[in-house]
Amino acid sequence: MFLGKYEYHIDEKGRVAIPPKFREELQGGFVLAQGLERCIAAYSLPEWRRISESLAALPTTRSKARRMNRAMFSTAFDVELDRMGRVALPLPLRQYAEITDVVIIAGTNTLIELWSKENWEQEEALMTEQAWQISESTETH
Repeated sequence: MFLGKYEYHIDEKGRVAIPPKFREELQGGFVLAQGLERCIAAYSLPEWRRISESLAALPTTRSKARRMNRAMFSTAFDVELDRMGRVALPLPLRQYAEITDVVIIAGTNTLIELWSKENWEQEEALMTEQAWQISESTETH
């Protein structure tokens, strides 16, 4: 489980440190892909396999299934941590997420999201503003 929010700077080579508490689960590699809200999603290999299997089960005769596969896999990159616990963020993903300097790294249970500081502040404001609606819509009775 990935928990917490951290702020790091991206270096001149496009690398960012991953919080130490996340590194163990990401040793041996992980997958970076476009997130749904202008962020980069980081998936551990077991989580990526689980998603891959569920997408592989969708019928390829349906256009929504084909589009979902394209959206997930065409934007994905296999990456590894370097010996300093950093990861090089691929340029297309940095551009998509508008990451230029400060990176907010947020644990979101089964995955990690990497945000530009500006986009994260907008998302955080939206989460705060809509907290009661989010809470009510996710309640299970």
